[in-house]
Amino acid sequence: MNKLVQRSFLNALGTALYIIVVATVLFNSNKIFEQKDNAFTPMAALMLFVLSAAITGSLVIGKPVLMYLDGQKKEGVKLFMYTVGWLALGTLILFFTQIKR
Repeated sequence: MNKLVQRSFLNALGTALYIIVVATVLFNSNKIFEQKDNAFTPMAALMLFVLSAAITGSLVIGKPVLMYLDGQKKEGVKLFMYTVGWLALGTLILFFTQIKR
């Protein structure tokens, strides 16, 4: 059980770090790229959206699905739920730290 909690925390942490990096790049995109929007901007945004879904999806549900398919159904479901729990906790912390500002 302890390994599931640790693994779920690492999955959630990896997801959060990915989100932080993408959000930071997007927030500073005008400074980083120094370009005006053009026809490629919406294409790049959609590609980033799909890439982000694939990366975060694999971090959150990849290992639980593999465990489930390998017959470790209870453990797979627990890993998924723990990961979602860590993400929910991180989201709440982020929201509450923003409320005080």
